[in-house]
Amino acid sequence: MSTIEDKLRGRSILIVDDDPRNTFALVSYLEGFDLKIHTAGDGYRAIELLETSTGIELVLMDMMMPEMDGYETIGRIRSGATDSDIPIIALTAKAMKGDREKCLSAGASEYISKPVNMRDLLEKMANLLNPV
Repeated sequence: MSTIEDKLRGRSILIVDDDPRNTFALVSYLEGFDLKIHTAGDGYRAIELLETSTGIELVLMDMMMPEMDGYETIGRIRSGATDSDIPIIALTAKAMKGDREKCLSAGASEYISKPVNMRDLLEKMANLLNPV
């Protein structure tokens, strides 16, 4: 049986967050798992990276961003021709009742509230990247 680390090793992800502190914290933690990590500071850049980069397999999406929030970004990804079925984990700091359902109905594959429980994040990433 392979470990979570084995399931993540060598995989390529995109982190979308407008707060560089959040991005830094996620990158600092996740780079220890031998992941190829791309970052985008907004939804526009995220879509551009998905359209121009090859091999991105999963997206970690901040939901509360200015201009184009995570809901709109996910909607555009899901309605686009490129990577429309890519797994997306929604990350939100203002966890309120109904947020999980709202994120999932917007097209997210999974949901995690901030502060992020890193073990939970790793498990969800491994499950989405290695479906049974």
